[in-house]
This record gives sequence, C-alpha cells and structure tokens, in this order.
Amino acid sequence: MSPIPVELAVDAASAVAANGSPRKTFFGHPRGLSTLFMTEMWERFSFYGMRALLVLYLVAPHDKGGLGLNAATGAAIYSVYNAMVYLLALPGGWISDRLWGARKTVLVGGVIIMTGHFLLAVPASVSFFVGLGFIAVGSGLLKANISTMVGHLYPDKNDPRRDGGFTIFYMGINLGAFAAPLVIGTVGQSSLGYHFGFALAGVGMALGLTNYVLGSRNLSAKSSVVSSPMSRAERTSMLRKGLFWLALAVAFFGAVALAGHLTVGWVTWTLTVVGLIIPVIVFARIRRDKDLSTDERGKLTGYIWFFVAAAIFWMIYDQSGSTLSLFAQNNTSSKLFGFNFPSTWFQSLNPLYIMALAPVMAWLWVALHRRDKNPSTAVKFGIGLALIGLSFGVMMLAMAAASGGVLVTPLWLALVYLVQTVGELTLSPVGLSVTTKLAPKKYASQMMGIWFLAVTAGDCVAAVLQQVMGDAFLSTTSFAIQGAAALLAGVAMVLYRRKVRALMGDVH
Repeated sequence: MSPIPVELAVDAASAVAANGSPRKTFFGHPRGLSTLFMTEMWERFSFYGMRALLVLYLVAPHDKGGLGLNAATGAAIYSVYNAMVYLLALPGGWISDRLWGARKTVLVGGVIIMTGHFLLAVPASVSFFVGLGFIAVGSGLLKANISTMVGHLYPDKNDPRRDGGFTIFYMGINLGAFAAPLVIGTVGQSSLGYHFGFALAGVGMALGLTNYVLGSRNLSAKSSVVSSPMSRAERTSMLRKGLFWLALAVAFFGAVALAGHLTVGWVTWTLTVVGLIIPVIVFARIRRDKDLSTDERGKLTGYIWFFVAAAIFWMIYDQSGSTLSLFAQNNTSSKLFGFNFPSTWFQSLNPLYIMALAPVMAWLWVALHRRDKNPSTAVKFGIGLALIGLSFGVMMLAMAAASGGVLVTPLWLALVYLVQTVGELTLSPVGLSVTTKLAPKKYASQMMGIWFLAVTAGDCVAAVLQQVMGDAFLSTTSFAIQGAAALLAGVAMVLYRRKVRALMGDVH
C-alpha cells in the first residue's frame, strides 16, 4: 500500500492545447488523473473498510450479528481471502491485455466489487461468502489495471510529471485506506451492525464507479486498446477450456457437497493449498523456458531469494486485519487520554504512518546514496524482515501484558503498526523496483503479477499456521515463533547478500 515517494514536477507547457487555450488540469497533470485518483480512493475506501470489519464479523456470536466462528477459522478465512485478491491480479492483467483493454476491465471489476459488497450486506452466510468471492475477483480485475491506466496518461515516458502523477495517485490509495476504518469501521461496530457497514462499503464503490463513468472521457485512448488481442480460434479454444474446467469444478464441489464434506474449513484448506502451489508452478514454468538466457536464469534464481523473503514479510504484515484486529478487540483498551474509540480505528494507523513517513524514507535513501552508504537491495530486504520480526516481538510482550484478562494500553498496537510501516517502506518499494529490474525480457509485463504472488504465498502460510495452531495462534508462543522466523530470514538475507548480488548480474 506504499506510495511512491518522489517530488512532484509540473510541465506547464503541456497544459496548453493546440489552439493556444489552456486545458483543464489536475494540479498541473492530465485531467484523467483526477478520475483515476477518485476511483482508486473510493475503491480502497470500500476494500479497507470491509476488511476492517471482516474478521470481527466472522467471529462475533450470532446474538451479536456475527457468524460465530472460532478465532482461528475467522483469521484463516481472512488470510485466504486476502491471498485470493492478489492471486487474481495475475489473470486480471491477462484479461486486459487479451480481451477487454484496461478501461473496460476496470469498469467490470468495479461493478463486480460493488455487487460483492452489497451481497455482504445481506444477512445470510451463503450470500456473504459469495460476496467475498465477488470482491476478490473484482479486485483482481481492477487492481491489475488501474495503475497501468495512470501510466497511459503520460505517453512520453520521460514526461517530468509522470512520477509526480503516480505520487498523487498513490496518495488516493492511502487517503481511502485511512478514512475507511474511521467511517465504515465505526458504523459496523455501532448499533447499526456489521451488515450496514458492508452496505456502506458498497456505497463507496458505487461512488467510485460513478466518478469513473462520468470522467472516462478524460482518460487516455490507449486505455481502451487491447494490446494483444486473441484471434477467433484462440477465443474459441479458451472458451472451450474454460467451460471444461468450470464443469469440472462444479462437479467436484458438487460431489463434495453431496458427501456432506463441503464446510468452511474444507474450502479454506483447499484455497490455501492452491495459493501455495500456483507460485511454485509459475516459477517452475518460467525457469524451464528454453528462451531464457543463462544470465536471465541466474537473475531469476536471485529473484527467488527476494520472493521468499517478501512472502515471509507479508505473512506477518497482512495479519494486521486479522490477528492484530482480534487483539485490538479482545485485549486492548478502547480508551486513550479519556477518549473512547472503536477497535477498527487501529487499521487507520498504517496509512497514516505511510503518508507521514514515506517522504522521510525517500529523503533518507537519497541522503545515504550521496554519501555512498545506501544499503544494497538484499540488505534493505534484511532490514524490512528484521523490523517485521521485531513487530511481533513487541506483540509477544503485549500479549504477555494482557494475560489474565487485562486490557493493555493502545500504545502497544500503535508501536507495532509503526515498526511494521517502517519495515514496509524499507522492503515494499524496493521489491517493486527489483522485480522490474530482474524480470526476463520475455516476462517483463508478467513479473509484477508474480510479485503479487509473494503476498498470496505469505497469506496462505499464515492461513496454514492459523488452522494448524487453532486458537493458540493468538498467543505469546505464536508471536515469538513467527517473529523469530522473520528475524532469522532477515539475518540470512544480510549474510548471503554477496551470493544474491552475484546472481543479480548487472542489476544493482
């Protein structure tokens, strides 16, 4: 969720039309940026607002409007859902490239997301889980393409406004993420109930869609282009294969249901295994490609180090909406300096810290570079892993302080989120950069989707731990084990940095 921390630059000459009259701009940028900014802000508002309530709704007793699941199952469902969102970004990009183009794909994705949120608002467990599936599919379509559309607004890749445009766009992400728990979380935890909060998330997505449709005339024509359209024969073949796999899935799950085994836990385990297997298959397929040069194979091997490190990082980081949310609800005082607040408000700390610290981190790397002391990519990954491990070390202490039913001060979680955010700003932007640098030429456009698979893998590992450990996943032992694992992984990245550097070839 990190923004790209760079300076804003405005090219005033581009604001003049061919006839000499000034065109409307958005802070000196193409007008379409405002459309994409607002669309993404409202989509993130709906996404993070729903996510702030998700695990709380899953574990809340029936008499309090929830599904009454145990904490471990609720947390595992949350982890698997998050994993599927990032997994589906891979086919989302493919659909844009081969079938619909970015503009149409984002529109369809937004409609599916909105439908999913309103399905969550229906007080029935079946519609709820169907709604989660809709949101995951829609997010995969939208997430994979809306950032690409920002790039389309700047046909000249050397346009000095380009980086500034992405900075403004990513600020929209964090504004939506910051406001969502404060608004949707408050409503969902009020007497109005969780379903009203889910409906409010749907309204947020509806506002984003309305803005998108009304402002679509300001978008680049390139966003409507299908970059690699399928032939009629390819479409027919794809449809045939798609129907075959759909029929096979329906038959399989139908048989499981008839046998009486189609439970929430069974589906969660199935999706967890799928989320772990697919990244392995993707890497194996690319690694065996005979078109890759020896140098590209070496770089791909080096990238696996970063991929595994990122998966460990996201395994812990993405528990902010599950493990930490449950700790906030059950073990943390909801009062600070005499002010009472809902537990979902903790979810706003991360985007708040990002907006405050991203410019500081950007300045730090530049300052270190000028002094020839900028850490290597492997070292930055090591620092990020150490920090995320340290955050669970803090959680171990907080959990110990909460023993015996004591409600601990909110400052514990405030510190945990601060440490995690610094870790994110150390690892995530660098990970995006190294992904593009180490990508084999043949797979340059697919590597960003592969980076998202690290999130999928990490969340699936978290789901395994949560399902295997049961309610013990929310314990000092669990926090200690996961924190130590991340810390050791960080140390390994630093110790083996020269080996990783050698595999990276000419990439620095």
